[in-house]
Amino acid sequence: MNKRFLSTTLALSIGFTTLGMVQPAVQPIEVEAATINNLNNQQAVAAKAEQLIQTGKSLIGKATYSNTVYKPTYPYKFSCASFLMYIFEKNGVDLATYNEDYMMKQGTYVAKNQLQKGDLLFFKSKKTGTDPDHVGMYIGNNKIIHMADSKQNIVISDLSSKPYYTENYVTARRVLPTLLSANPATKGDKVVENAYSYKDKVTMSSTINEKNLRFTGPGFVEYVYRKSGVQLGTTNLKEQMKLGTTVSRTNLKKGDLVFFNSTPGSQTPSMVGIYAGDYRIMIPNSNGIITRVMFVDYYDKHYITAKRVFSN
Repeated sequence: MNKRFLSTTLALSIGFTTLGMVQPAVQPIEVEAATINNLNNQQAVAAKAEQLIQTGKSLIGKATYSNTVYKPTYPYKFSCASFLMYIFEKNGVDLATYNEDYMMKQGTYVAKNQLQKGDLLFFKSKKTGTDPDHVGMYIGNNKIIHMADSKQNIVISDLSSKPYYTENYVTARRVLPTLLSANPATKGDKVVENAYSYKDKVTMSSTINEKNLRFTGPGFVEYVYRKSGVQLGTTNLKEQMKLGTTVSRTNLKKGDLVFFNSTPGSQTPSMVGIYAGDYRIMIPNSNGIITRVMFVDYYDKHYITAKRVFSN
């Protein structure tokens, strides 16, 4: 995929905490959200994978390949990675990235002989660099569904059908069930689910008007936590950074608050986000409520600290 496309898009969506607009809504398939525990783990994963496959197949013949334009409405335009990001988001699972390299760092490693439906498979045909240049989703029976290229668009391919799939295979990652909520849901799950439920309903502003769902960045965070049964007690960004206990980046859990500055090295926060699990963060900014992965350079360079404000 074209990494310039990614960088340009991200550059337009970071660095603000108060003003903004709402992103267009995406309508998911009407099914009950899957949850997981040790008893129903595989059943939940299998159900969610079937939803993803159904959505992917429904786009065959309706979407065309583009590595510079992401168009999530008909006529759809996707790269290989943004195609998968789209079908996951449509079904309530947020990958938070359309970058193959970032996707390959999510979830858990799975051996090629242990693939199951919903796993992400990565390929690399270019001879330079280490990051993959193609990704598809396993749908069973040794097949993947993927946005192949500008000639084929979305296709279902057998992994043994061409040398490309055998010679350029890199690895596979299982992002289900790690991106799903636990059962019973933890308090962190509830915070994240509530934040997602407001994603396309709120407007970012320099003032707070709860009745009209208009918020500043820290105002939205306070509102979501309060609706989840957690009282932060302040809509002030600096005061929020004083709450709870400090946690390391390697020990983040769903519902932790993460703080970023506008100048690398500064301890003055300019933005607060909600950690959503598996390296994902929800950020209220000028583009509304966006989701990103913490691998993105901006968040790495501007990260200040994280605070845990409740126990699960």
